[in-house]
Amino acid sequence: MAGNDPTRVPDSALRFIGFLAFFDRYATAPMLLALSLATELSLGQAVQLVAGYSLFYAVGQPVWGMLSDRFGRLAVLRTALVGALLGALASTLFTSYLPLLLVRSLTGLMFGALYPTLLTLLGDTRTGIERARGLSDLQVYSSLGTTLSTLAAGALATFVDWRLVFALPALGALAALFSLRKVAAATRTVRGFTLKPAFTGSTLLLYAVVFLEGALLMGLLTYIVPALQDLGIDIGLAGLLGCGFALGVILGARLMRRLVARLPRTVLIGLGAVILLGGFAASAFWFSAVALTITATLMGAANAIMHSSMQGWATDVAPTARATTVSFFVFSLFLGAAAATWVTASLAETGHYATIFQYGFYATILLGILATGTHELWKRKVS
Repeated sequence: MAGNDPTRVPDSALRFIGFLAFFDRYATAPMLLALSLATELSLGQAVQLVAGYSLFYAVGQPVWGMLSDRFGRLAVLRTALVGALLGALASTLFTSYLPLLLVRSLTGLMFGALYPTLLTLLGDTRTGIERARGLSDLQVYSSLGTTLSTLAAGALATFVDWRLVFALPALGALAALFSLRKVAAATRTVRGFTLKPAFTGSTLLLYAVVFLEGALLMGLLTYIVPALQDLGIDIGLAGLLGCGFALGVILGARLMRRLVARLPRTVLIGLGAVILLGGFAASAFWFSAVALTITATLMGAANAIMHSSMQGWATDVAPTARATTVSFFVFSLFLGAAAATWVTASLAETGHYATIFQYGFYATILLGILATGTHELWKRKVS
């Protein structure tokens, strides 16, 4: 019985750690101004804390994946949580630029291990519909972490203390370690460890597809709130409307739980692409506050349906190097998001947000064709 398996991480622990990982990842940006006013940092230096955190969060993914395949998922998860606890606590001790940059970068490295390890654990211990629903639940809780940190971090830093925003994830990491205290490490028989299964034709195609998906789902999501502000919407209301993304994830995840038992994964990927296409169409051809809210909500729904299906694909494509494959999958996602932001930055500076979403609309057509086509080819190859 799954409930009696001592190596199985409880669903509640998986969800909480997913929430925690995304809470910390998105908590610094909303409090940048408060942080610069309360410390020795300029606003530009405060922004660099986010950049350093994000850089180490991304580049650490492949390293954590290889360590996980070599030494075990639970060992990596516990090590990363201990590092996250120490890094978050250290973040409360400094007010000058270099020490804060160092500890926030190292904290990003540690928190970056959590989500891909959770995906790998789901791939190892769940199958079929149970795995798909677990991935969907994980997305809901990670989205809730993003939303809560976006809404609360700035207020906590302004009206209480910026240190509290860093201290809360430290307490969360401690609670997560406590929740894993009874979980036993799975027996591992690794001999002749190799990266080859993570770099086949199938996996490289998957990395390419998720690079484009990251560019559209995560990279262009960056512009929802700035576009609303460009229309004259107050920052508080703009942030609230931007949280339509989280609402979309929750509603999409609820729908996904019903669809996963009825539709094959290729169809679910295609459905998610159609939803994303509709989201970009709203802001590309009817640029308004209402349209941007619709875009944010549909992007969230596409994330819950398409991206969770892509995550399931990533856990299946190379079982003998699952953690390494998942880590490169996540790395490609973040790399795509960064690339999209960099490419479209000049358009954002000049206020051409509708043009950005038009590019997103046309690129989503390509994404839908590539994602469904490559998944169907892979499925036929392995069947």
